[in-house]
Amino acid sequence: MKRRMFQFVNGVFFSKFIYGLIVLNVIAIIFESHKDILRSYNQFFQAFEYFSIVVFSIEYVIRIWIADLDNNTPILFRSKRLGYVCSGYGIIDLIAIVPFYLPLLVAFDLRIVRILRLLRLLRILKLGKYSKSLRIIKNVLKDTKPQLSVTVFVAWILLVLASTLMFYAENDAQPDKFSNIGDSLWWAVATLTTVGYGDVYPVTVTGKLLSAIIALIGIGFVALPTGILSSAFIDNVRKDREKSKPCRCPKCGEEFKTS
Repeated sequence: MKRRMFQFVNGVFFSKFIYGLIVLNVIAIIFESHKDILRSYNQFFQAFEYFSIVVFSIEYVIRIWIADLDNNTPILFRSKRLGYVCSGYGIIDLIAIVPFYLPLLVAFDLRIVRILRLLRLLRILKLGKYSKSLRIIKNVLKDTKPQLSVTVFVAWILLVLASTLMFYAENDAQPDKFSNIGDSLWWAVATLTTVGYGDVYPVTVTGKLLSAIIALIGIGFVALPTGILSSAFIDNVRKDREKSKPCRCPKCGEEFKTS
């Protein structure tokens, strides 16, 4: 029975059902933000939320039960079930249902309850378990972690350097907008990312020259992580296609898949 349940939960039908339910939950949260719609269909939204919680709760319990049959489940303290609970997908599955149960177990202020209800939006993270595209993106981020870490480190150095230089260049002319390096950091972020809100800008010649240089550096800086991710994404898609590409037997010519 456990093995049949394992096959059903990891089957195509159940995966698509959960996939659709997650998408409907996100759509429901968007519609609930409209007061007129919420007032007219409040009972429907509550019923749908109860149904979703029941489904997600049962799925979470079943996945703990069948965790020992999954070869991909990590082992923690000689227990695959505990390994699943503490794994990334296990934590995401728990987050999907916890906001509903917490107000029932512990008394919260109404404002905190509203915040907890917004955590239902995190159910979209469960899509990573069922979506092949999201799994590819996860692999891309994992493969490019060293390069992205270096990029983030260099970006932090540039932000601190730019905000410090701009503070000394503009503090005398605009003490209200560049009162300290922390305030200058906001300008550095907007300029280095080439957003340029225009709420804070230099007025001195030195500040304008420095701003132009930082803006040009920002163009290349934004393109750097984009190029890293694009290259890794193309490589992962190509590898995935090669795995699913059918091969032919050299003797009989019959096609078969390598995975």
